[in-house]
Amino acid sequence: MKSVIISVTNDLATDQRVNRVCNTLVKMGFGVLLVGRRRKQSLPLKPRPYRLKRMRLMFNKGPCFYAEYNIRLFFFLLFHKAGLLVSNDLDTLLANYLASWIRRLPLVHDCHEYFRGVPELNGRTGTICVWKKIEDHIFPKLRSVYAANASIAEIYRKEYGNDIRVIRNVPVRKKNSPAKNKSELGIPADHKIILYQGAVNVDRGLDEAIQAMKFVREKAYLLIIGTGDVIEQLKSLSFKEGVSDKVIFTGPIAFEDLHEYTLMADIGLSIEKDVSLNYHVCLPNKFLDYIQALVPVLVSPFPEMKPIVEKYGIGEMIESHDPQYLATKCDNLLSQDKKLSFFRDNLQKAATDLCWENEEQELMNIYRPYV
Repeated sequence: MKSVIISVTNDLATDQRVNRVCNTLVKMGFGVLLVGRRRKQSLPLKPRPYRLKRMRLMFNKGPCFYAEYNIRLFFFLLFHKAGLLVSNDLDTLLANYLASWIRRLPLVHDCHEYFRGVPELNGRTGTICVWKKIEDHIFPKLRSVYAANASIAEIYRKEYGNDIRVIRNVPVRKKNSPAKNKSELGIPADHKIILYQGAVNVDRGLDEAIQAMKFVREKAYLLIIGTGDVIEQLKSLSFKEGVSDKVIFTGPIAFEDLHEYTLMADIGLSIEKDVSLNYHVCLPNKFLDYIQALVPVLVSPFPEMKPIVEKYGIGEMIESHDPQYLATKCDNLLSQDKKLSFFRDNLQKAATDLCWENEEQELMNIYRPYV
């Protein structure tokens, strides 16, 4: 059995994409070890069919975190048994590349996003320059690369010339799953749910979604599942706007339990702002999770999401982030049961097509030469 070490910078609890990749590699006969980090607020990990390692670090963000993590990861990769290394995103690439070069091990790289285009780096020219130098040096030498969607693959292909495959963040097919009871979250049965799940970071439209709840006429709650850099600011905003009784923050939820929450929703939001290249080309996990849970979507008209919404007829797109406009869009959807039912019927086809059981065949083709 060939052993593979897969590394990420997150705490492993909510990363569905990497879990799916690990499970597929186990199915192919690999011995998998997934490496990440442990934070103070990290959720406990449930048993999985592969090994897990979470490192405790002194730093949790900023340059010191990335430096510490890559140094620790480099030495871990240098001295642990492996026949293949897999890096996820630019922030694990340096350690993996150096370890693979020294040990003469094959390296596969997974681009979850266009890392240098994330909004958190907007205006930080020095930080972007450092990441670009690392990427410029390593990326053209990578022999096996895949990306989370065609837009990201094309950006890297144009920039570095690599042959890049596409493995989308589609979820495992789910059938006949029970939804979580609304009462467990203090939501009356006759109230509807507008859902956002995923990273709670800057410019994801959540400020405006919270402000929109002042104007939503339908009996509805805004449910925000996840955590991130702006979670405390958003909680404060909900009190400031007087809608704290209509906005529920659950915090992070392990991906094994997330689907039952998603099933409760009547509308799923993915309304990122067009402020960065990474957001513009995103095909978010949450958008695909909504589809699998048969939840009609309200999304930004970005090039990866818009064609799917239009092809299958599964929701609507926004033209503005104005809170009153968002409230009107939500009210129009929530008040039209026939329209929501039409979208849910169409979601059956979308969920059948956009599932991991179809996508993993391409992933297996990528890893088959290394078995």
